Amino acid sequence: QVQLVESGGGLVQPGGSLRLSCAASGSIFSLYYMSWYRQAPGKQRELVAGISGGGITNYADPVKGRFTISRDNAKKTMYLQMNDLKPEDTAVYYCRAQWTVDSWGQGTQVTVSS
Repeated sequence: QVQLVESGGGLVQPGGSLRLSCAASGSIFSLYYMSWYRQAPGKQRELVAGISGGGITNYADPVKGRFTISRDNAKKTMYLQMNDLKPEDTAVYYCRAQWTVDSWGQGTQVTVSS
């Protein structure tokens, strides 16, 4: 299993920005398909964005144009830049690593409120 640690969550006002990070252990980070999920209270966990080892990205419709996923394979870290945040973006955000493993981080809380 690969260990994943998220950071960067917090409280932000509507229209604000946050940058989440997901640091991974292990030596083959570049082979992992990495993704961000989120889970709001009372709702199912949903995909936010994903990125391949080569940098191909995909986004859920609600975040297109506002969120940007990226990765630094040398630093074994994935990022999620979140701009123009809305109250409906409030959730616990999780990172996920997939290859021959399927690992999840512990989550980081993002709260968008005035």
